Amino acid sequence: MNFKPVLEVANQLGIAEENLELYGRYKAKVNFQAYREKSPDGKLIMVTAMTPTPAGEGKTTTAIGLSDALSRLGQKACLTLREPSLGPVFGIKGGATGGGKAMVVPREEINLHFTGDIHAVTAAHNLLAAMVDNRIHFDGSAGPLDGRAVTWKRVLDMNDRALRQVIIGTDETFQSLARETGFDITAASEVMAILCLASDLKDLKARVGNILVGFSVDGQPVYARDIRADGAMTALLREAINPNLVQTLEGTPAFIHGGPFANIAHGTNSIIATRLALSLADYVVTETGFASDLGAEKFFDIVVRTGQVPAPAACVLVSTLRALKYHGGVKINELANENPKAVEAGFDNLRKHIENLKIFGVPFVVALNLFPADHQSEIECWTELIKEENARYALSNVYNQGGAGGLELAAEVMKAMAEDKADFQFLYDADQPLLKKVEAIALKIYGADGVKVETAARKKIELYEQLGLSGLPVCVAKTQASLSDDSKKTGRPRGWNLTLTNASLSSGAGFVVVHCGDIMTMPGLPKAPAAEKIDVDETGKIIGMI
Repeated sequence: MNFKPVLEVANQLGIAEENLELYGRYKAKVNFQAYREKSPDGKLIMVTAMTPTPAGEGKTTTAIGLSDALSRLGQKACLTLREPSLGPVFGIKGGATGGGKAMVVPREEINLHFTGDIHAVTAAHNLLAAMVDNRIHFDGSAGPLDGRAVTWKRVLDMNDRALRQVIIGTDETFQSLARETGFDITAASEVMAILCLASDLKDLKARVGNILVGFSVDGQPVYARDIRADGAMTALLREAINPNLVQTLEGTPAFIHGGPFANIAHGTNSIIATRLALSLADYVVTETGFASDLGAEKFFDIVVRTGQVPAPAACVLVSTLRALKYHGGVKINELANENPKAVEAGFDNLRKHIENLKIFGVPFVVALNLFPADHQSEIECWTELIKEENARYALSNVYNQGGAGGLELAAEVMKAMAEDKADFQFLYDADQPLLKKVEAIALKIYGADGVKVETAARKKIELYEQLGLSGLPVCVAKTQASLSDDSKKTGRPRGWNLTLTNASLSSGAGFVVVHCGDIMTMPGLPKAPAAEKIDVDETGKIIGMI
């Protein structure tokens, strides 16, 4: 398939060639600083979804198709997405570049090394870990860091459950300071969150310097700047901070930059890429990770709260008949069977996500992402149920038809922005105690009856408040497979309590992470990982990528 040269894509947005760093013919980094004086006046459209299932909901595909549909309507549109992590690419999810006729390209390159941003994040994170251990090695108990109170682990952009817990320092030169630590996946790194929340290079360095790495012998916090790691880390991230420009199959410009997970981080592409897109296009489509309970809530309460990007002018809530049937109790291998009653049974999950968007006061459209195996009776059932919610809705067939299949959705989104009342409000006030913020999320967004706080989590939260950090927003780390903290509870769980098992401080990113249920910050590979099907043919072409 013939793609436009990236120079032509850049020209569509008015980006001058001298502000591009080319990575071949179809990828480029953009010097965002050259456009800092331009006001971000475009309208932001945020795409979220109902609770995801193993069948896949096509949220990224919908976002891509919507941007193409807006372009077809003669609008100056741009897309902003996160960069895929190698962990899911080789794991159970596969690639994250859309599907069918709604994809971003060059697909294989984006899904693999792309422009090296995630590798830069991995290197910066692990440099800090090395400098922490180096300081302990040379300073011992006389230094600023207590080797028993280090909180900074290491990261790897790969699913590897064997690295969740490791013992380091067992060689003769470091043996007296041996300790248990572990690896997280790079998408869960605070450095990744910082890259996506920083407003410029100066802010990036300040945030990196604010990373908490541990405590001193007398219990005082020690930050990355205290061991003089912030400068070198910023040097590693100097190129990564510039957004990456590619395109959709239909030639719509797309910025793909940063990749924090939404089940353990804040789940949105970089603020820099979004602001740049808003200053160059009239309409910008962005995507938040997973469903409204994770990605959308964090976008509103963490990303918008920074003041660097506006609240969305409209949102799209993606649903599928397959997901509704799954939440209605149908097994994964039976989802293709016609079953309108299961659609109705699972609709309560989508209904809760509709309620969530209403809580935030943003105009929105509920989209039904169509699949070839969908039955007309199920579509009619979905339509009647949506009408009962008095919500805007549209059918979307972008997988099969590209932008042409998203025209109905695009038109309805335009109507929502023009006609519906926008009264955005945060879920909680910044000055509330941390646990009150968690309770607001649990009760209002998840539908929990209350919050249970285990001892480890309570001690951490009390410590952060003693450090004067109660004003930070909360980032909940929990399963994406349920509105609850139990991945097995599908539909709309009732009569349950959110259990806080632990907490951690992302002081550089500017939020407190609360860990719920059995959430893992280093995923494992499935029994039959996608990597088993990926290969390279005799011409060097990558094949088998999902």
